Amino acid sequence: MQRQIRLVEKLLLLGLSLILIFMIVQDLVPLGSLNDLDAISQDRSFNEILIVTLVGVVQILLLLGMVLIFMGKRYPIWIRLWLVIHQLFIFAGALIDWWIPYFFGYGAEQRVERYEKMFGDTHSFLPVIHGIVPNTLHVMFHTLLLSCIILSIYISLTNRRNNSSGQLKAS
Repeated sequence: MQRQIRLVEKLLLLGLSLILIFMIVQDLVPLGSLNDLDAISQDRSFNEILIVTLVGVVQILLLLGMVLIFMGKRYPIWIRLWLVIHQLFIFAGALIDWWIPYFFGYGAEQRVERYEKMFGDTHSFLPVIHGIVPNTLHVMFHTLLLSCIILSIYISLTNRRNNSSGQLKAS
């Protein structure tokens, strides 16, 4: 039986692939004004950068592997839950590290100096609030991650089994 891969699955695969690229390049590859490798290397050792990169890469590879295995098939409940919950935990980290300090000031004092050192010379388009500003690269990453979460939720709430009228059934 041939798989019928939905557009939403292709979009999720694309989104996770772009996140994988982000995880690999953000701290290792010069991206002009989007990152500052010198500042990052002053804050972290190469081994720390490598470990953080590998942890991120392995997480996304795991998610990508799940999507690739079940694309066009019915996703078991544990895969659907894993796809959503795992990404939600990553997004919660982004909220705690970036967006809550930025919008509400909670934890901003502890981050201002470090973020200014690491990201002060990178491109940003948002105004500085509470002494910090998410740079453009992280805004793109967080937006992409949120999009992947929404796609995963959609996939989790729809089912590949066709009913008698040929429409997708909600599970």
